[in-house]
Amino acid sequence: MGRAGARLREFRTQRGLSLSEAAARAEVTKGFLSLAERGRTNVSVPVLIRICDALGIGIGDLFEYPAAPIVRSGAGAPLEMGGHDVREELLTPKAERYVQVMHTVMRPGGGSGGAYRLEARTIFVYVLKGGLSITIDGQTTVLDTGDSMTFGATQLHDWYNPTDGDAEVLWTIAPPVGAEDFSAAVRGG
Repeated sequence: MGRAGARLREFRTQRGLSLSEAAARAEVTKGFLSLAERGRTNVSVPVLIRICDALGIGIGDLFEYPAAPIVRSGAGAPLEMGGHDVREELLTPKAERYVQVMHTVMRPGGGSGGAYRLEARTIFVYVLKGGLSITIDGQTTVLDTGDSMTFGATQLHDWYNPTDGDAEVLWTIAPPVGAEDFSAAVRGG
C-alpha cells in the first residue's frame, strides 16, 4: 500500500479515530488495518473501499495526480487502488473533470481481489497486452490483446489476468473518481 497506506493513517488520525474504531467501521481487524497503513499487506479493491468509507473519504482522496497535462512514458502518478499483483499509474491530472485514465500492469493471476462498483457513469477498458477476465454482474468475459469493453460503472465488477504472462490494460472512467463535484465516488458491492 505504501503512500496510500500512509494517507489512510493521516485521514484516520485527523478524524480522531483509533485503529480499533476505524477497523470496526471498515469490518476488518485492527491488525489488518495497521498492516495496510504501514504498507505491509495487499488490500483488495472492495476492502480498500470499505476502509475509505469508514474514514469518510473517497478512494480518489488517496491518489497522487500528475502535475501536468503531458505525462511521459512511465511517468504517471503511482496509483494504489487495492488488488494484488497489480501496478497502476494515473495518467490524467486532477484538474481533468471529464475522464480519468489509468494504466494497469497485472502479473499472472493479479487483479482486483473482489467485486466492487464505481458510482461514476462509464468505464472503458482496452487490453494493450495479454488478457483480462472481467466479471460484470455475474457474467464473465475474457478480453485478449486489442479487445475493449464499455460498461456501466455502477455494475458490480471484478477483474484479473488469466494468462501466463503479464497483462497490460488502459482504463478510462467518466466522470473521474475523486472529482470535486462527485462525492462518494467509489462503493463496494
